[in-house]
Formats: sequence, C-alpha cells, structure tokens
Amino acid sequence: MIARMSSRVTIASLHVYPVKSGRVIDCHEARLGPCGLQHDRHWMLINNDGRFLTQRSHPQLARLAALVRGDTLQLAHPDCGELSVDLPTELPSPLAPIRRVTIWKRHHDALDAGDDAARFCTRLIGAPARLVAAIDQNFPDGYPLLVCNESSLSDLNRRMQAWLPMSRFRPNLVLRGLEAWAEDRIATLRIGTARLKLVKPCTRCVITSLDQATGLPAGDPLPALRAFRWNTTLHGVTFGENAEVQSGSGAILRVGDEAEIGWE
Repeated sequence: MIARMSSRVTIASLHVYPVKSGRVIDCHEARLGPCGLQHDRHWMLINNDGRFLTQRSHPQLARLAALVRGDTLQLAHPDCGELSVDLPTELPSPLAPIRRVTIWKRHHDALDAGDDAARFCTRLIGAPARLVAAIDQNFPDGYPLLVCNESSLSDLNRRMQAWLPMSRFRPNLVLRGLEAWAEDRIATLRIGTARLKLVKPCTRCVITSLDQATGLPAGDPLPALRAFRWNTTLHGVTFGENAEVQSGSGAILRVGDEAEIGWE
C-alpha cells in the first residue's frame, strides 16, 4: 500500500560513484537503470587475484576523481596525474579482454580497461592493480542503491562530538521530510514512474570514519551508532537502507522530486 507522510518527502540529493570506492559526483538529476543509477560503480580496481579494492584497505581511493564523457572515463588523482580511458562499444574486443573478478563471495565478468589504466592504478595503490568495467551491471557491495535520510544524520550528529556530512555514508539517494530512522519502516519508494524496493538495512564499516575529501581518519561514527543502531541479525551497526529497482528503468530522478512511501 502506498502512503504519504503528513509532510512532503522529496529527494534532497543524488550521488553516483563512477569508480567503486572513488570520489562522489553530486548530481542534480540521474538516469535510473535496472541495476541502479547510470554510471554508478561501473568501474572498479582489482588486484592480481581479481579481488576488488576499496577504501577499507586503500583510503587513497577517496581522492580518485572520475568523470564519464560518452564512452570515455577521465581519471584524476593528485598522486598519479590524469588519464582518459576509452572502452569499446562492441563485444567481444581484443582491446578489452574479459576478466573474472570477485566482490566478497560473488563473481562477475568484467572488461579490462588496458595496460595504461593498470599502470595508473598500480601507482595509485602501490601494488599491482588493474581497472575493470562492468558488462551488464554495476559493482555494488551487495545491492544497487543506497537510500539515506537527512533526519537520521541529524539525529546521529546530535550524539557525536563533531558534525559529520552525509558523504561519509556514500548514499545514492538522500530523502528529506522523513522523521529520523523512518527509513527502517519503508517498503517501497515511488518517484514518478520509478519504483524502488528497500530490502535490507545497510551495515557500516570503517569507510564511514574517513574524510571523503582527503581519505584521512576524521571522526568515527561507529561507536555512537553501536550504542543505538546495533542489528543483532546482521551483526553490525546500520545506517541507511539498501534498495533494488522494481520498475521504471530509464526514468530520470531529480533533486526535489516527490517520493511516495509504501510503509511496511
């Protein structure tokens, strides 16, 4: 059942991360695909074993900027300079061989972005690394979208000694107009023709303690969250809700769009 809150619930902000664990791009609008927002976590760094690399072990990724222009990915990092990566538009291609990659326990086929990109990534990581692109989906940890609530962050910040920005939690959609932690009870979001299903609270890791502008430690929200947001089933502290696309692939989501809430 779709229900509205007494106040208007809107999209406060939209965010994509072209390279998994890299710098955010804040968007006024974003196209929704079957696997999340267009260009979100479409690229990823891997080690020699094909395992994904993130800020958990390599916080310098926070300063990796990526900009998508057509079929070109433009990379920039203060320690490595700049690089443009062109990917083929047709498969299979000898210019982009397929590699088997691993995210946690899941395996995916991905396109290798080439030796120039590998040299760039190796300088960045300080060990052999390569850049890969998704073939038919993005590279999330588990779910294609993360939905957060402005009021929940405000409530958390009242419990913190230092104010934290929402960027610490790396959301895709941030909602305005909800009570704090009301996202725990949301089943679905309808935004225009798009319908999202909220499926699981998001357990949080050490990345939330890193300043996303510098990659340096700067105030850890996990102890404060642990005091009142510990999930015994998931064995972790939670902030935000993982979501999937139920329908509306191709829709354009915009900051300020109204969201209809389907409550559990």
